[in-house]
Amino acid sequence: MKNRLPKLLALNKDAKRTFRAESSGSEATIYLYDIIGEDFWTGEGVTAKRFLEALDGIDAKVINLRINSPGGDVFEARTITTIMDGHPARFVAHVDGLAASAASFIAARADEVVMAPGSMLMIHNAWTMAMGNRHSMLDTAALLEKIDGTIADDYASRGADRASVVQMMDAETWLTAEDAVTAKLADRISAKAEKVANTWNLAAYENAPEIEEPPAEQAAEDDQPSPDHDAQVRARLLRLMETEPA
Repeated sequence: MKNRLPKLLALNKDAKRTFRAESSGSEATIYLYDIIGEDFWTGEGVTAKRFLEALDGIDAKVINLRINSPGGDVFEARTITTIMDGHPARFVAHVDGLAASAASFIAARADEVVMAPGSMLMIHNAWTMAMGNRHSMLDTAALLEKIDGTIADDYASRGADRASVVQMMDAETWLTAEDAVTAKLADRISAKAEKVANTWNLAAYENAPEIEEPPAEQAAEDDQPSPDHDAQVRARLLRLMETEPA
């Protein structure tokens, strides 16, 4: 069973990232231009703890989530949505460039989802790694099925047809801004915002739209851990073999 999160992180370890909060009057803005969860290559990433810290002290009535993320850890994203549910502010998710995988259901949990012209949203089934006998594999499959069900429920809660959502998740579906609104996974397309250029290498996904490929030598290097990788990073990679899906 595949878990493409390590590859996604490796391919994007040098990507430009932004995670910060700004507050002005009755509105605040949090930029989620990063991987969801901790990136073991860089130590960066939007974890639930960091998201909670960003919210600390914000008493704005409206919080704008500006999203340009290739996704990441499903349980970090789930915790982030729980934090959103417990906050009194109205959340407006602005998909400025990309809301893929775990980032897409963070967006879906907002009170309103606004797509920038040319932006995209991607939904798919959860991934993980598994080791062990057939009982372990069956248990893992059952867990993934439950996770997929909760994610489908999140999308359907916006008014999307759940059966259609399940089919799109099975197919790993990339939706344009127009597609997302039609499917009721987004509310509207912004008339003013400009799409943020994609800076993420999405080669870890099967059906990703075409993007500029990195140089061949760099791509080969990105697919493998560097020889002098420190022990902490190697340990985190090993823990992915027995950790939660993404």
